[in-house]
Amino acid sequence: MKTIGRLLAGAGVACALFAGAAQASVTIGGTRVVYPLDQREVTVKLNNDSRAPSLVQVWMDDGNVDAKPGYSKAPFVITPPIFRMDAGKSQTLRVMYSGEALPQDRESVYWLNVLDVPPKADARPDANTLQFAYRTRIKVFVRPPKLQGTPDEAPRQLDWKVVPAPEGKGQALAVSNPTAYHVSFSEISVSSSGATYKTNAAAWSRRAARRSFPCRR
Repeated sequence: MKTIGRLLAGAGVACALFAGAAQASVTIGGTRVVYPLDQREVTVKLNNDSRAPSLVQVWMDDGNVDAKPGYSKAPFVITPPIFRMDAGKSQTLRVMYSGEALPQDRESVYWLNVLDVPPKADARPDANTLQFAYRTRIKVFVRPPKLQGTPDEAPRQLDWKVVPAPEGKGQALAVSNPTAYHVSFSEISVSSSGATYKTNAAAWSRRAARRSFPCRR
């Protein structure tokens, strides 16, 4: 467990610096997980697409990217929490709700973390090697039963407005989400007077009552 903890500390740096040059061997079967709160558990499938085994550790957090395994505040239990995945094999995770109180009138969102630690590279005793562990995070939407509306209807009900920028310079686009569902964006763009302004909206993947970003000219 100590080794996993040390590798975890560098996993975020590895992902940030080498995301375009390499990929994790262990992949998640999906881009998000929906957990119906009236179900006892849900399953998530992992696949090892490489030709080598990997040591895998999984945990959930409440949005704190720096939360370590064992210190997370997410009300879920995942089994198995740590295991070996042989090359070309798959593993099914069981995600179980621990029963702590959660809002019943709207979705809650948590994050599933999968840390992929490759085996030690074979090298000569005098050779220097550098290895990286890769962490993948995807959203887990916790959905209480009998919510009003549907997830497909939620994006059309968002309320968009042009407002003064928070810094007092220029304008910003504000959005309010009155629905019970989270709405995620990959990109947001605004067209005005023949020009288009874009922003990376990854941080908007939440059910905030009001969010805004500047429209720079």
